[in-house]
Parts: sequence; structure tokens; C-alpha cells
Amino acid sequence: MRILIADDEKDLNQILAQKLKQESYSVDCCFDGEEALDYLESAEYDVAILDIMMPKKDGLSVLREIRQKNKHVPVLLL
Repeated sequence: MRILIADDEKDLNQILAQKLKQESYSVDCCFDGEEALDYLESAEYDVAILDIMMPKKDGLSVLREIRQKNKHVPVLLL
């Protein structure tokens, strides 16, 4: 399972990634909404974990944009 984590709090991002990797998930990390959109455009993810308040684009804006592009990846908002 491939997971994208987008959270500008680097410590939380690192902790989430570390725990998920320990459970044998493939994890990519980014730190703002625009970067999250780039990742979601370039690869297929089984789930995206998005922080609601991020720089450049917030998590809700990222979610709106991916839904407008008919991407149906499950999203967890923090």
C-alpha cells in the first residue's frame, strides 16, 4: 500500500512516516499543499493523509482539486 503524507509540521510528518514504514507501508512525505498535488499527479496512492492547515494550499483545497480531476484516492484530513 502506498501512502502520501502532506503535513508542514516536520516532526509529526516524520513520526507518521516512521510508524507506517514500520508496518511495511510505502510512504512519501511532503510539506505543503502544492507539493502534495505534484505528488498526487505523478503517482498513484492508496491513501493520502493531508493536514488541513498547510502553506501554499490547505488540505481542503488539495482535496477539492484532486476530486475535480476525478481522482478518488481516499483522504484522511488532520
